[in-house]
Amino acid sequence: MSLMRVSGEGLLLGVALDALFGDPKRWHPVAGFGRVASMVERSVYGDSRWRGVVYAGVLVGGAGALGVVLERVGRGSVLVTAGCTWAVLGGTSLGREGLVMARVLERGDLAAARERLPHLCARDPRGLDGPGLARAVVESVAENTSDAAVAPLVWGAVAGVPGLLMYRAVNTLDAMVGYRNPRYERFGWAAARLDDAANWVPARVTGGLVVLCSGREAWRVLRRDGKKHPSPNAGRCEAAFAGALGVRLGGVNEYGGRVERRPEMGDGRVPEVRDIRRAVGLSAVVTFAAAAVVWSLR
Repeated sequence: MSLMRVSGEGLLLGVALDALFGDPKRWHPVAGFGRVASMVERSVYGDSRWRGVVYAGVLVGGAGALGVVLERVGRGSVLVTAGCTWAVLGGTSLGREGLVMARVLERGDLAAARERLPHLCARDPRGLDGPGLARAVVESVAENTSDAAVAPLVWGAVAGVPGLLMYRAVNTLDAMVGYRNPRYERFGWAAARLDDAANWVPARVTGGLVVLCSGREAWRVLRRDGKKHPSPNAGRCEAAFAGALGVRLGGVNEYGGRVERRPEMGDGRVPEVRDIRRAVGLSAVVTFAAAAVVWSLR
């Protein structure tokens, strides 16, 4: 069997495992990687870019080396690829978290929704009303459809198990140290730039799949508004979702006292609570479409 055939079958089985079980409840490999990354950070941290380069290089390189070992020991086993795919995917957990937020908002419990929002994004929830919380969830589901589902499949298809593990390492490090604050402005630079590079193609694949699954309006808004977002990648996903759902995303966001005013994307109404369920459904369809593309290229 060719490597692409083995990778394709293993990736599909991993998608199925994620759809059935979501993230492991205990001993999650990504959480373990995060603990290792925190220990390495304590050893090498310094307010400089070169220390951040060393930090990211050691951890991402280590993840890739582990992937090579697993692939060689498993001799291209479908089960090894499937297990690693399941470990790095987060699409089902993303959808479940979105649905939790939908249920909380549907019963009007804003306090609980504000408390829960940090599970999805870093936005300060304290001043958000119902529509503001709904917009935050829809935007997070849109952006993370690429990060949690499509991007791992893309890198798994390109580079097998090492690609899967290296991508998740890059994305996890960006979440840990990629913030623009005094501690990580320089140290987290390398992790943030690596994440931008690793997600450049997957974000555009995600936008294209949203268009294929939704139609012309998603394409129109993606082309017009996708480049407006300050992120080189998130805007493609959010603009496509805005067009597909007929809503308007973007606006004022607050992150720990730092206010960002982002251009609006889409021509529709402000997102409502019901749009969260629609966004979660679209995210699932796009994930399975990505898996189908991988299978067709096996």
